Amino acid sequence: MHARELIQRGAKYYPNHTGVIFQGKSLTFEQVLRRSNKLANALLRMGLKKGDRVASLLSNSLQSVEIDFALLLSGLVRVPLNTRLSENEHRHMINETDAKAILFTEEFTDRVTALKPTLSSVEHYCQLNSTPNHSWILSLEEIAKNETDDDPPIMVKEDDLATIQYTSGTTGTLKAAVHTQETWAAICNNILHAIRIEEGDVMLHAAPLTHASGTLVLPHWIRGAANAILPRFTPREFLEEVDKIKATTLNLVPTMIIMLLNDPQVEQYSFSSVRNIIYGASPMPREALRRGIKLWGAKFIQYYGQTEAPLILTLLEASDHIIDGINAEQRLLSCGRATSNVEIKIVDENDNEVDAGNIGEIVVKTNQAMIGYWKAPELTQETIKHGWVYTRDMGYLDEQGYLYLVDRKSDMIITGGFNVYPREIEDILYQHPAVLEAAVVGVPDETWGETIKAFVVLREGFTVSEQDIIEYCKEHLASYKKPKSVEFVDELPKSPVGKVVRRWLRDPYWAKHERKI
Repeated sequence: MHARELIQRGAKYYPNHTGVIFQGKSLTFEQVLRRSNKLANALLRMGLKKGDRVASLLSNSLQSVEIDFALLLSGLVRVPLNTRLSENEHRHMINETDAKAILFTEEFTDRVTALKPTLSSVEHYCQLNSTPNHSWILSLEEIAKNETDDDPPIMVKEDDLATIQYTSGTTGTLKAAVHTQETWAAICNNILHAIRIEEGDVMLHAAPLTHASGTLVLPHWIRGAANAILPRFTPREFLEEVDKIKATTLNLVPTMIIMLLNDPQVEQYSFSSVRNIIYGASPMPREALRRGIKLWGAKFIQYYGQTEAPLILTLLEASDHIIDGINAEQRLLSCGRATSNVEIKIVDENDNEVDAGNIGEIVVKTNQAMIGYWKAPELTQETIKHGWVYTRDMGYLDEQGYLYLVDRKSDMIITGGFNVYPREIEDILYQHPAVLEAAVVGVPDETWGETIKAFVVLREGFTVSEQDIIEYCKEHLASYKKPKSVEFVDELPKSPVGKVVRRWLRDPYWAKHERKI
């Protein structure tokens, strides 16, 4: 099965259902498919051919779904550009993939104009949602307006490339995971097996559709559910939209959940329609989870996945969030158990599988894994071995098969010969009543190699000293794991999907050192 078939099937089954909602406007399934076909045919008539890469620099909009669908329907390969990345990063991504076209909205005209002289492969610059003010920019609406809305005259096969997804993880090095029509369909089918989605449901997207939220579009489409889209995440707007459209499924990162819970008017908005609150991408403080469950009920579902093997690899189901004993409290620290088409094992540095409870690298085998990295054969060989994807994440499995993430390999701190995982310390910091957010990194030390430094954002109205925080950690952790220093900051640096980027905190301390531990 391929992704194109799923798109066509959804429109065939539910032609008159609401398919997309954006700022009070809506399109039916049939309208979305027809618009997608017109756009796909326009791109092909421009001279693009199956397999050509098309970069997109787009914010969430009414057209987000049809653009992705158009590329999948025409056999073109989508290269989504994270809108928050730098000009140099965008240039690298476009040139490395030899993109033949770039699709963008008006707010990115200046960026595209700056990029144009250095883009070696781009032949077509296509602007959406407004009239271009440069002769070299095409209006996508104009060129698609008179196109047929018939299915594009292209044969799509399962092993055809579908998308090239860039990720930097925590290393800062851009890597491009390649997915085919088949693996993209497998991602959809795995989500359908893992999460209850019903005809007439409404999925509310506020995170960028270029990231994890976008993988939830097709599963809702094939079930006859609507995809409601917000241009960006702001707590009050999100709360209002949930109440207004009666959303049934939400996809949020922990930072977003914390922001919603901290909104002074959160209790004024109804979440009675919501059945699933899906979260992942970064650690969820247990205190925030307790507050969320108390306010909205046991509707939380945690997933684990990564660009190389997207969600959902593991699932901590709503029933696992019911706090009814010591085991349940511990289980809230896990990210669940492997889904039906995923195998997981933990291996040591010699690739030997370790017993339950022992920390090692998480490796996974699944039909939704990437086929490799773009133009990086050596990195692909390091990452995919005998069908297993080496995630570079450290963790352990308990006796019941629940997976516990400990940290990224690159984030591990070695202090005085002891391995320390920042997340373990952060979990303790989040339990302190004065702490709103926390991040832990290793900084250079002549004696110990590295020492532990904590960055802390305090809750409004709270005052606490550095020594208070260190003593609190000392009460709950082995002495060598407590921070040696604490810096109070107004906010932590985060990626576009809300992950705290520890390297941005760590790198300044290592800038003058030849060796970064």
